[in-house]
Formats: sequence, structure tokens, C-alpha cells
Amino acid sequence: MANHVNLTFHGAAKTVTGSCMEIESEGTRILVDCGLFQGSRSLETLNYGAFTFEPDTIEAVVLTHAHIDHCGLLPKLVAHGFEGPIFCTDQTSDLLEYMLADAGRIQEFEAQRRNQRRDRAGEVTIAPLYTEQDALTAWRQTRPVPLEEWFETSTGFRARLWNAGHILGAASAEVDAGSVRLLCSGDLGPQNKAFHADPEGPSGLDYVICESTYGSRTRVRLSIAQRRDLLDEEINKAISRGGNLVIPAFALERTQELLLDIAYLADANRIPNVPVFVDSPLANRATRVVARHSSELEDLEGKDIFRHPAIHYVDDASVSMRINSMSGVIIIAASGMCEAGRIRHHLAHNLHRRDSTILFVGFQAQGSLGRVILEGAKQVRISGTDVNVRADIRRIDSYSAHADQAELLDWIKERKPISGSLFLTHGEPGAISAMTELASDDDPALSIIAPAIGESYLLQSGAPAKLAGTARADAAELIGRDWQNDYAEFAVRLKGQLSRISDAGSRQKAIADMRKVLERYAEVQDTRQTRARD
Repeated sequence: MANHVNLTFHGAAKTVTGSCMEIESEGTRILVDCGLFQGSRSLETLNYGAFTFEPDTIEAVVLTHAHIDHCGLLPKLVAHGFEGPIFCTDQTSDLLEYMLADAGRIQEFEAQRRNQRRDRAGEVTIAPLYTEQDALTAWRQTRPVPLEEWFETSTGFRARLWNAGHILGAASAEVDAGSVRLLCSGDLGPQNKAFHADPEGPSGLDYVICESTYGSRTRVRLSIAQRRDLLDEEINKAISRGGNLVIPAFALERTQELLLDIAYLADANRIPNVPVFVDSPLANRATRVVARHSSELEDLEGKDIFRHPAIHYVDDASVSMRINSMSGVIIIAASGMCEAGRIRHHLAHNLHRRDSTILFVGFQAQGSLGRVILEGAKQVRISGTDVNVRADIRRIDSYSAHADQAELLDWIKERKPISGSLFLTHGEPGAISAMTELASDDDPALSIIAPAIGESYLLQSGAPAKLAGTARADAAELIGRDWQNDYAEFAVRLKGQLSRISDAGSRQKAIADMRKVLERYAEVQDTRQTRARD
């Protein structure tokens, strides 16, 4: 039996994306999740760097669910030598066939698009992070396992999955490594979540790793009926304005929840009889998977809501483009944080319209386009083009697939006693700080740790974790907004600010002064690099 275990956080530490934990015991290594980083451009660069471990030394992956920030680097892992099994629920495996393939196509498309941009002319060609074929290869390595049954991942490790109540197939991962027993929450769902039962899990653990996405926020408890009342109000208000209602939505789960409620409201004649376009090939494929598992879901009341006559599923790109000439329709498109996909061209065609409405129904990470819009930007840059924001920007919080602060604390209490440490991950610094304070007040003796990207810890049964490896040197710089967010904001405002200067001569001087400042910083950087080489 192993006396100790090493736990390393390769992502989702003081940020909400890139979930990946490495667990090592007696030279055997497994991963829990292997997700894509999303948000600021600086954070996304981590997707393109080398793994900080050797993929071919990983024996297995235990995957909590099919969201890209938890599974989106699996194709890269496989392409770089990982040949082991990917253990997950049956529903997650079904979803991954489409989620990963779509991610591969997006990587190929985005690389091609960026290489063709005029502002990158003459620069080094960008290669896709991975391809659709890499993604399908990764999917073929999935090994479905039932909930609450132990399975052996590799020598010295066994694991079992527990319902997390987050999305179809989502699970928390319990891992038994020799004498050390730990539980990784994955993403936890809230109470009154459509489709799924409340989260479950074991108690009496050595270590618990808990997500903290909404660690600083407590939502008003709403039933599904009350949530539908809010959506009813937003739809009627938006359509009465004469423009479109554009809803950025995650392709998996959020889109299906919206369809459930829209179908109910339409059948009750509570919203106008307008077309609802689900403009996301991935969301459409995910919806078909969800429909296949409908017998396992709650709240459907025996209805085939996904075939409602008001709902139109758009796959063809030419049809997607034609939607831009319409008014008075509802458009649901991915990605949910507006970082890629068809939502971007719908935003480009609707943000400037005073009669249109943009309704956010999901979490927007720091540095994402969705977060920038939600925080009140007057202009944004989409694919190199400046777009004025004149549309009505709205938000409904009650669609979150994540537990809020109170629900997270309740989940942690149900896992006790925790004899070692509680790790708080998958949250922005403010959320983790709030969770740490409340969890400490509730149990002052409990060891609570907020790891940073790259940190590793020595785990021993019944003892608090000990820091064994330090964070990345640039970990703090990767969190939140980065210089590219600030540059985009500065660039879209620059012309307007220059136009406020009364005469042409003064404007030219202002531009010359800005150039001198940039040149001075460049000279200082060149001097530092020369000294470093010497």
C-alpha cells in the first residue's frame, strides 16, 4: 500500500477553465479531467504549450463530464502519446463523440481563419491545436462505467463515479490511491436543476477537491416554474422591441434547458409565435443525444419537447447567414462565452441594433467576449472588426448549471469528516476567497488550500496536504484580464477619443506621443534582453 500520493494542479486553479489534476502514487500516474483553457488570450496560450508532464506516462484518465473546459485537451493528450483508457459515464461517452469532434473542427477552422486575416499577413502560419481526427481517436479510448461502482484505473488505483447533477452524465470522481482516499467534485449542479437529480457523494474522506465557480454568489432559490416566468418576461420584452433576441448558450445542457422552457411557454401561449433558431450544429447533435437518454431525465412530463414545431435546428452555414436578414426571431447559438462559433456573427449583426436584445444565461469567464459585453462595453472587436454595442444587454442567473455558494458549502458539509485538506479550485480568486472564509468559519480546524496552476501537494492519509512543488512563475499573470483584452478595449475607443481633439495638428501630436511611449518601452525591453544575454 502506498504511504503517500502526489496531487498536481495543471489547470482550473484560481480560474474556471482548463481542469486537469494529476494523481501520482508509486510512479503510477492518472489524470482527473484534461480540459481546454478558455478566456483571456494569455490563458488560452497554455493550450498550445507542451504539457508539463509526459502524456505517454499517464496510465488512465477519469473524466467527470463532457464540457470542453474539462475534456477539450484530450485529443491533444492522445496525439502526444497517451494510449490509456478514458473512464467516464455512458452518457458522457455518447456526448464526447460530438463534443470532441466539433472541438477539432473548430481548432482547424480557427487556425485557417487566423492565418487568412490581413493583420497577420507575413506572420508564422498557425497550426491547429488538434484535428477532428485526433478528437475521434480520443473518443474511441473512452470506457463507460456505471455510477457508484468501483473500477480499477491502473495498478494501485481504483475509482468510482457519483452523480454531480450538473449536465447529462456529469459525475464527481472518487479515487482510492493506496491508503489515500480523495474526491474530485467535478462541476456540481444546483438545486431545482432541470433534468437531473441533486448531487450525491461519499463522506469520510482524506481530501476533497471542490469547484468554486459561484463561491462568492448566492442566488435566489427559484423553482423551474419561477424560472420560466423570468424567461417569459425577457422574451416578450425583447420581441416587442421589434428586433431579434440573441441568446449565447452552451451547446450542451443550457441549450436543452432553454428549449424545455421555450416549448412549455409556447404551448401555454405565453410567448409570441415566433421562430426559434438553434444555430449550432454541436448543440443540435447534443440535443439528439439528450433525447436518446430522455427516459433517464426528469421534468419532461412524457413530452418530446425537442421536436416542438416552433424550434428550427440550423446546421447549414448558408441558412445560418440568412438568419441575419431577419427580425423578431429568437436565436440560440454557441459558444456560451462568445469566444467562437456562430454566436459571433450573430453578435456582429445584432449588437449595433437598438431594437435587438442579447440575453446571457450562463457564466462568463474573465477575459471572454461575453464578460466584456456583460460588463458594459460600448464597443467590442469581433474577428478584427469594431462593433458598437447598442442592443439591450440582459441577464438571467437562474439557468446556471453550477451550485451557488450556499449549495457548495452544503455539499462540502455532507462530505465530512475530511481528515486531510479541502482544496478549492475551478473559481476566480474572489469566489475562492469567499468560499475559504466561510468554510473556515464553519470548521476552523479544517485545512483549506487554494492551489495555483502548477502547484503540487504531498497527500498522506489523515494529514493536511503539504506543498511539494511551486506554481508556474507566470501563474498570477494568467488570471483574469490580460493585455490583449486591454488592447482590444483601447483600440475600439481610440478613434472616438482622437475625434474629441479639436484640431488635426493636435491629433497628430497625440498619435506621435503614443508612438514615442511605445518605442521607449520597446527600447527598455531590448536593453533588458541584451543584459540578460551578456
